Amino acid sequence: MAGAFDGRGVIVTGAGSGIGRSTALAFAAEGARVLIADLNAESAASTVEAIEESGGTAVAVTGDLGDQAVVDEVTRTAVERFGGVDVLVNNAGIMDGMTALADVTDAEWERVLRVNLTAPFLLTRAVLPHMLAAGKGAIVNTASEAGLRGSAAGAAYTASKHGVVGLTKNLAVMYRKQGIRANAIAPGGTATGIVVNTDSSAHGPTALGPHFVNLGRLARPEEQAAAILFLASDAASNINGVVLPVDDGWAAV
Repeated sequence: MAGAFDGRGVIVTGAGSGIGRSTALAFAAEGARVLIADLNAESAASTVEAIEESGGTAVAVTGDLGDQAVVDEVTRTAVERFGGVDVLVNNAGIMDGMTALADVTDAEWERVLRVNLTAPFLLTRAVLPHMLAAGKGAIVNTASEAGLRGSAAGAAYTASKHGVVGLTKNLAVMYRKQGIRANAIAPGGTATGIVVNTDSSAHGPTALGPHFVNLGRLARPEEQAAAILFLASDAASNINGVVLPVDDGWAAV
């Protein structure tokens, strides 16, 4: 896939670390111009620096993507700098505390849903008019194994990732005749910097514990990035509405 994204404008959220950073670096290595969207300014700048040191083109926009003003800035910057948006990767996300529904606070529910589901909705809504004007575009969302089952996380995270799956499929159906493709990956356990702050004695972690025996091999972020690039590429031109597990077979158990 050498040069598969030459000159294309790509937005990657959560690109300061983990899967998002690996994805941004991989797109840049294939010739894409990449907008790095992240909450952490230092991490975002680090990814931009790594891309530029390798001869690529990148720009960072930092802020909370649950904020419409930040979403507007991300979209405006990509259009101004790249002339449009060819690929959108909604990757940014946070975990819950593996919390069972009866124990979920309003704050935990609202924050997890805002970051994991509302932010991708807001950014996709902002980017779609530009893709529609161009008559083409690829959207790849990061769902989760928790979007395929009920035993991989707490209530808030599980609901948010099931929402991402539904959003992806609806997008695929609604806009396929306009040249827009929407797919998602469903990562299993992946070696990232995400820390799950949980009370191991609480009902949620206790109930979920036995189900993690089928977790599979811990993936590297680069492996998730490779799946994202494939789904965004011309090689996947007839793949639309797919949720692709990248989990060493966990979804097959």
